[in-house]
Amino acid sequence: MIQRAHRIADVCEAHGVTLPDAAMAFPLRHPAVAGIVVGMRSAEEVRRNLAAFIRQVPERLWTDLAATGLIDERVPQAARR
Repeated sequence: MIQRAHRIADVCEAHGVTLPDAAMAFPLRHPAVAGIVVGMRSAEEVRRNLAAFIRQVPERLWTDLAATGLIDERVPQAARR
């Protein structure tokens, strides 16, 4: 699991986003998902999560993750953000 997470993080980095950026954007790609809940304990975490949430994640990231088998290729392709 840790090795897979590192591989995903490497692909994210190649696209100029972080793993947390992608983790927040990923579930929002599914049409049945209306929102996400992210735990936060400090004002700094709120600021960091808000910045990650509004950061645009390139569509090519999802294509590359699917092509390398790091996410299921059946994941919806159109981002809703």
